[in-house]
Amino acid sequence: MNPPGFKPTPDDGTLRHVTGSSLSLTLSQVNNRFFASDWHPEDHPPLPGVVAHGREPDVLACGFCHRSDGPGGPESADLMGLPESYILQQIADFKAGTRQGSVQSRIPAKLMSSIAKAITTDDAKAAATYFSSVRPRSIIRVVEADTAPKVHVTSWFLAAVPDGEREPIGQRIIEVPDDLAQYISRDSRSRFTAYVPVGSIERGKELANNADKTVQCGSCHGIDLNGEGAIPGIAGRSPTYIFRQLYDFKHGTRSGSGGEVMKPIVETLSVDDMISLAAYASSLAP
Repeated sequence: MNPPGFKPTPDDGTLRHVTGSSLSLTLSQVNNRFFASDWHPEDHPPLPGVVAHGREPDVLACGFCHRSDGPGGPESADLMGLPESYILQQIADFKAGTRQGSVQSRIPAKLMSSIAKAITTDDAKAAATYFSSVRPRSIIRVVEADTAPKVHVTSWFLAAVPDGEREPIGQRIIEVPDDLAQYISRDSRSRFTAYVPVGSIERGKELANNADKTVQCGSCHGIDLNGEGAIPGIAGRSPTYIFRQLYDFKHGTRSGSGGEVMKPIVETLSVDDMISLAAYASSLAP
């Protein structure tokens, strides 16, 4: 959650640039909710209108939050390569109010609910078809460590403090952009490092492949957790996002499609279990 009184950085008119792109954009353009900052159009098929610009006044550009080809970030979902039917079902669940978050006041989830209520069937179909066509790629490096960068919250995600100070990781996932300015510019090539407790990846692997405590993850999510049919792949996706979904399934706030299946699977999991599963899934190649 953003701290009370959080205000975004004001636009001073400076043109922003990212590596590998000839495009120049101001901060106001980058922060325009009806504009996808498409720094690398060569990386993906042509953007559908709803992904590039949305539909004012109620449907934000999909590429604003999820970036132009769908990698998203810790505060939003990675849509790259998700099954088209799965994406459409999630929009339907947001619209019906059955997919909510455990922290009801989080703006990203509230925005998705309002967008889902306003989007047309054709636009939802266009967005789902587009994002499902994008080949998934790894944008996260998962590092086990006793310490992690000290962080602050900005725009619903964590960023390392400028002086490089570190602190004990404790019972946390600390996922930060490798280049903060690049991510603020909504560059879809942005990469992240996720710091997780020592031993959590192997522990997550044991949990994912052992039916003693829960159902084996691969029985639904496929070999190496890369998806199976309409079941989404979770390998290589944000561990922050994965943990949030496990927590929401466990507590019943995500009760739409898949909720009835997932809740009994995760309801016995502890916070440490969910951190470990998220760390393991994120460490795999998508």
